[in-house]
Amino acid sequence: MSKKGPVSDFITHHYRHFNAASLVDAAKSYEDQLNSGAKMMITLAGAMSSAELGLSLAEMIRQDKVHIITCTGANLEEDVFNLIAHDHYKRIPNYRDLSPQDEQELLENHFNRVTDTCIPEEEAMRRIEDHLVKRWVKASENGERYLPHEYFYDMLLSGDLKEDYQIDPKDSWLLAAAEKNIPIIVPGWEDSTCGNFFASHCIEGRTKPSAMKSGIEYMMFLSDWYLKNSENGIGFFQIGGGIAGDFPICVVPMIEQDLGKKDVPLWSYFCQISDSTTSYGSYSGAVPNEKITWGKLGIDTPKFIIESDATIVAPLIFAYLLDW
Repeated sequence: MSKKGPVSDFITHHYRHFNAASLVDAAKSYEDQLNSGAKMMITLAGAMSSAELGLSLAEMIRQDKVHIITCTGANLEEDVFNLIAHDHYKRIPNYRDLSPQDEQELLENHFNRVTDTCIPEEEAMRRIEDHLVKRWVKASENGERYLPHEYFYDMLLSGDLKEDYQIDPKDSWLLAAAEKNIPIIVPGWEDSTCGNFFASHCIEGRTKPSAMKSGIEYMMFLSDWYLKNSENGIGFFQIGGGIAGDFPICVVPMIEQDLGKKDVPLWSYFCQISDSTTSYGSYSGAVPNEKITWGKLGIDTPKFIIESDATIVAPLIFAYLLDW
């Protein structure tokens, strides 16, 4: 094993109990999975891209420590927003003190707030709209259909946005993923700003809904990918909860219970970073053992929950895995 760096040494020395100890245990177990030849899925809920998780996640992708990603439509697009409009973002450290009038002023100035970070509509969202629309229109005219992330991959790899970059492109996790061509699953993509763009252009007749492949087709793809890549195990590293976590983890019971295939390997590792504490009926707040009853995890699957802020925890785990 390669020598660890100062960040890794710090957490292994100081993080000895409670959520801190769970962080270290989860990081070491993730590393064990990789060393045993297992692959790893990372799921991104919340606003991880606007939190600039790409600063560490992009390098994880480049170093083959992530093999597939499931994310919300917001995380897919917000990484690109940050890539081309970073200088125009507004940070509001005192966001808890904002009045309704303050919020209205942000709206009138075309800033969409995510906690302390405001995304500029014109410089971020509208700047990529035309690039996507021309791809959607072309696909409609040619009778072609693609998955949501494939349009983003094509946009990034074409170089159309290159002159607009406002951060070091090595810090864009989506660009790193496109360059490695790793699979991305985006369930419920319609629930995103660019999904709203697409719907509006379909309503206006500029493109057709058929140009966009569906979430069912994502599940079909994931089923095939899982069966082809699970020989040494596939781990599940979940940031947040919601559809980004629940959709892909269900592929295992779907293959076994609905397709009737036998001896399907369960997920070989599970870790969730979430500030959603255990609660009644909540997926995000469910303890990992509940997933045993659904045929997702096994009795002996390494399982971890770190009840903390993912913007703090995930970069530390990634730093450990990158030997920083």
